[in-house]
Amino acid sequence: MPRSLPQAVLLVDGYNIIGAWPCLKKIRDTDGLEASRWQLIEDLTNYSAYQGYITQVVFDAHYQDTCSNYEAVTENLSVYYTSFGETADTYIEKVCAGFRPYLRGVVPNVTTSKNSKLPPIYSRISRIIVATSDRAQQLTVVGYGAECLSAAQLKFEVQTTACRVRRGKTSARKPASRFLANSIDTKARQRLAEMRMGLKKT
Repeated sequence: MPRSLPQAVLLVDGYNIIGAWPCLKKIRDTDGLEASRWQLIEDLTNYSAYQGYITQVVFDAHYQDTCSNYEAVTENLSVYYTSFGETADTYIEKVCAGFRPYLRGVVPNVTTSKNSKLPPIYSRISRIIVATSDRAQQLTVVGYGAECLSAAQLKFEVQTTACRVRRGKTSARKPASRFLANSIDTKARQRLAEMRMGLKKT
């Protein structure tokens, strides 16, 4: 079951993950970048809800002359497109730097920063996790007190969570009987038993 309160913020370097997951690379190459982005978002939606994480998927827009864009997908998951000239790495590092005092418990009452684009849940957060396979970025964010998940580790966790959810749904359903006799009513079963024992003629 998902946790009742958010325990962690998960920041995902979107294009880094797309480039590292073979399934997403295939979608990107056959159906385009937009399709691979939304497949990643879909994969992370159930994972975030199950884990109780506040997840933000960050995509670079530094090659396009556009402003930053924030989109809330669910209560647990949002997408952030960086502004022109800003990389996903830079944005993620800024957020981690901003979280540093809160992770240490220095500031008890925290409100949402306009720049962070994250929900006002800092006071309930004990961890910040960055999902990327960029080694340089991993070293930087660890210095701010964040934890790291490689693309492979994130994929494993997402798949494991999906299996747990499926198992939970299956076990919640009443299993169908393998035997026809179990699907008929008590009176009919009793009559069949009597017939087998030769107690009643047909």
